[in-house]
Amino acid sequence: MVESVVSLAIQNLIPLLVQEAKLLKGLHEEVTSIRREMEMIQSFLKDADIRAEKDEKNNVAKTWVKQVREEAYHMEDVIDKYLLFAKQPHRRRQCLYFFPKIFHITINLKPRHVIASEIQRINKTLENIRRSAERYGFNAIEQGSSSNDVVTDTWNDPRVASLFIEEAEVVGIESHRDELINWLIEGPSNRMVFSVVGIGGLGKTTLVKKVYDNNKVVPHFDCRAWITVSQPYKMDEILRDMIKQFYKARREFAPMEIDIMKVPSLIEELKTYLHEQRYLVIFDDIWDIGFWDHMKCTFPNNGKGNRIIITTRNEDVAPSNNESLDYYVYKLPFLPFENALELFCKKAFQRERGQCPRDFAELSNDIVERCEGLPLAIVAIGGLFSTKAKVVSEWRKVLDSLSSEFEIDSRLKSIRRILSFSYHDLPYNLKACFLYFGMFPEDCVINCARLTRLWIAEGFVREKKGMTLEDVAQAYLNQLIHRSLVQVDEEDFIGRIRTCRVHDMMHEVILSRSKELSFDLVSMSKYSNFERAARRLSIQNNVNTPLQSITSSQTRSILILGLDEVPNSFLMTCFSNFKLMKVMDFEGAPINCIPKEVGSLFHLRYLSLRDTKVQMLPKSIGKLLNLETLDLKCSLVSELPAEISGLFKLRYLVAYNYNGDTKYNIDTRRGIKIPNGIRHLESLQKLFYIEASSATLITELGSLAQLRKLSISKLKKENGMDLCTAIQKMSHLRSLEIKATSEEEVLNLQSLPSPPLLLQTLGLYGRLEKLPEWIPKLKSILRIDLSWSKLMEDPLKVLQALPNLMSFSLHDGYGGEQLHIEGRSFQKLKELRFLNFGGLNRLIIDEGALPLLERLQIGECPQLKEVPSGIHHLKSLKKLEFSEMPTEFVLSLQPDEGPDFGKVKHIPSVTFWYRTQGENYTSYTLGNSALLKRLRS
Repeated sequence: MVESVVSLAIQNLIPLLVQEAKLLKGLHEEVTSIRREMEMIQSFLKDADIRAEKDEKNNVAKTWVKQVREEAYHMEDVIDKYLLFAKQPHRRRQCLYFFPKIFHITINLKPRHVIASEIQRINKTLENIRRSAERYGFNAIEQGSSSNDVVTDTWNDPRVASLFIEEAEVVGIESHRDELINWLIEGPSNRMVFSVVGIGGLGKTTLVKKVYDNNKVVPHFDCRAWITVSQPYKMDEILRDMIKQFYKARREFAPMEIDIMKVPSLIEELKTYLHEQRYLVIFDDIWDIGFWDHMKCTFPNNGKGNRIIITTRNEDVAPSNNESLDYYVYKLPFLPFENALELFCKKAFQRERGQCPRDFAELSNDIVERCEGLPLAIVAIGGLFSTKAKVVSEWRKVLDSLSSEFEIDSRLKSIRRILSFSYHDLPYNLKACFLYFGMFPEDCVINCARLTRLWIAEGFVREKKGMTLEDVAQAYLNQLIHRSLVQVDEEDFIGRIRTCRVHDMMHEVILSRSKELSFDLVSMSKYSNFERAARRLSIQNNVNTPLQSITSSQTRSILILGLDEVPNSFLMTCFSNFKLMKVMDFEGAPINCIPKEVGSLFHLRYLSLRDTKVQMLPKSIGKLLNLETLDLKCSLVSELPAEISGLFKLRYLVAYNYNGDTKYNIDTRRGIKIPNGIRHLESLQKLFYIEASSATLITELGSLAQLRKLSISKLKKENGMDLCTAIQKMSHLRSLEIKATSEEEVLNLQSLPSPPLLLQTLGLYGRLEKLPEWIPKLKSILRIDLSWSKLMEDPLKVLQALPNLMSFSLHDGYGGEQLHIEGRSFQKLKELRFLNFGGLNRLIIDEGALPLLERLQIGECPQLKEVPSGIHHLKSLKKLEFSEMPTEFVLSLQPDEGPDFGKVKHIPSVTFWYRTQGENYTSYTLGNSALLKRLRS
C-alpha cells in the first residue's frame, strides 16, 4: 500500500513541474530531485514490505516503511497547500484590488518561502531515507515486477495443511468431488483443462486433492503428477518435478541427466514420454496469467483422454472457455449454511462428537453466519471456540471481540495470512482500490458506480490512452472480482455489475492492513479513541467519539454512513477547516443545508448529497474548480445556481427526485432546472436528469461532446429538432433518455439521420405515433424503453431485427389489437415487457423467436383473454409476470382446472401482481389459495 502512497505523491509532483515552472522559480530542480528520490525509494519498497510481512518481528523494515509513508504524505500536503495558494484566482484578484503590485509580491513571498524551505527539507529527508534502505540491505526490486521475485519460505506456508486433511474432516464437497471425478474419467478423448477458481480458503486444494487420490481416478491414468506452483516458481524445476513424478507413478526410474537439462530439453523429454500415456496433471495455486501459455506446449494431445486441473484465485489465470471448448472454468461456491454449520460443530464440539448442545444452537448459527461459507474461517474459528469453556456468555464475548482475536490467536492469524496472499499479489495501483472497501461497514453492499467514482476522486485511477477514467476504474474492479477478492452482488440484464461487496473475513484483513499501513481508514464504530490525524474518515453508526472533536486539517476524505444525527458544528468544521478536502460523501446523511464555506474547498473533487434533505446549493459552489462529481440524486435540490457553469472539470452531474413517495417510476421522476451556460461544462460525461427549460439550453447541449449519458425531461414538440441537432454532435453517447412535457406531448425526433453509433440504451417517454426512422440503425443498442408512444403500427416488425437488443419495454405504446413476434426474431432478447395495452386481444409468438428470453411481463391488458400463443416455445423463460389482468385470464392458468396451465407449467416462476394502494402491489404465485379466493370473491 505504501507503494500507492508514494506513487500518488510522485504523480502529484507533475503539476508543480509542468504547470508551475515559472512560479517555482529556483525550486524546479529541487522538485525534480524529490521526484527522483521518491522513484528510487519506490524501488526498495517491495522488498521492505515483503520482509516486514514475512517476519512480523522485523521492526527495521516496518520503521523504514513508516518513514517513507509519512514523508510521502507530507509531500502531498506541501503540494496541495502550494496549489491552494497559487491556483485560486479569486485570492489573487483580491490582492491586486486591495494592494499595489509591490505589496502583492511581498504577500506572495512569505508563503513561497515557507514552501521552498519545506521542499528543501523533504529533499534531504528523502535522501537520508534512501541511504538507510541501502544500509539496511533492502533490494531495489524493479517496478512492475511482482513480489514473486522474492523467495518465500513455503514450508511455513499455512496452505500446505490443506493437502493432508482427513476424509472425515471434509464437509460439503461431495457433489463437487463427484462432478470432477466424472469429468476426469468420462467425457471426450481429447486433452482437456479444468480450472477450479475461488477465493483463498474456499477449499480448492482440498477438493482437488480428494479427487486426485480417489480410488476411481488413480487406476484410470497411466501416470499422474501433482505440482504446487504458488509464488515464485521456476519452469525448469516444475518440469523436472513432473518427469520424476510420472516415472515414479509407473514405478520407473527417471533419467539422471534431467538434473542438468535446460527447459527446452526438459519439454522434449516430457513430450516424448507422454506421447503414448494417459496422464493427469494438477497445477495447484497458479498466480501467473502467462503460466498455461508457457506450459501447454509440453502436453501432447494424443486422444487418450488426458486431463489437467488448475486451481487459482484469479479467474484471469484460468484458460478461458471462450478460447477453446477444451477449457472449462468451475467457480467453486461458498459452503451452504447447513454444511457450514456441520463443519463448525465438528471443530468446535469435538468432545461432543460434533453435536451442538441445545444452549449453543443460536450462538453457533450467529458464528457460522459470520464466516459466510468460507471453510478456512469456519475451521479456524471453530478451533478457537473449541478451546473456550462451554459457557454461552463467554462464547458471546469472544464472538463480539472477534476482530481483536484476529490479532492474537494463531488460528485466526492463519486466515489473515492466507487471504493476504491475494492482497500481496496485487499490482500497487489496485492495492489502494482494494483497501478502500474498508471505508464501508462490514457486510455492506456497495454501488459500483459510486465506488469507482470515489477511486477516481482519490487519485487511485491512472489515465490510459483510449479509455476514460471511468472505464479504467471499471477495469480495476473487474480485476479485483476476477482475483476473487471482491464478490458480485447484483448484475443487470446485460451482465454489468451494479453492486458488489467483500467477504466479512476479507473485510477483517482489509481493516488490519489499513491499520498497519496507516491508510487511515478510520471507522468511528470500531475506533472509539480518535488519536491520529486521519486522512480518510469513515464515520459510521454507533459513533463513540464526539464528532465535534474531529478537527484535523489533514483530512482528505469523509464518508458518512448510517448516522442518525450530524451536528452542525461538525458540518461547519468540515467546510471551514478541512481546506485540503478532496472527497465529501454525505449520501443518506441527516443534513438539510450546505454552508457557503464549501467554496473554500479548492481541492474538492467529489461531493455527494444524494438522499439528503438539502434544498439549495450556495453560489460559492462555482469556486470548486476541481470538482468532478456532483451527486444530487434524491435530494431536495430543484434548481442549480448560475455559477455551476464555471465547473469546467465536472464529469458527473446527477440531480433528480420523485414526486410523492413513489420511487423508481419514470412517471413520477422530476428533473432539475439548470441555467444557461451549460456549454462551458465540456468535461461532462453524465448529465442526468435535467429539464428542457429553454431553447438556448437545448442548443448548448451540442457543446457537450464528451457526454456518455444524457437524460432530459419536459421536452416540447417545437424543441425536438434542436435536440436532434445537439445529439448529432455527441459521438460518445451510450445512454439517451428523453421525456416529453406530458403523455400527450409529441416527441419530434424524426430529424436524426445518423444517431450515435455507440448508443446502448434508449428511453423515449412521449407520443411518437410513428417509430423514428433512425432506431433500426442502432446496431449497438441493448435496451429500448418506449412509453406513451401511441404507435399506430406494430413496432415489433421494425425492432425484431436489431442484432444486440437484450431488453425491450413497451408501456401504453401501441393501439392495435394484435402483436406478432415472428420466428427468428429477437435472437438476443432476455427481458420483454408489454404494459397498459387497452386494445390488445392477442399476442402471437412464433417458434424460433425469443430463444434467450428469461423474463416476460404483461400487465393491464383488459382485452387479452388467453395466454400468449406459442409461449410454450420459450424454453429459456424463467420468470413470467402478470399485473392487473382479467379474472378469466388468470383462472385459465391455474393448476388442475385451468385449460392453459400446460402452456406455462415449464416456467419456474409465474407471478400475478395486483395493486393495493397507489403504486403498491401485492404478489401471488401460481395456484396460491389466496389468489383463487381473491378471484372468486
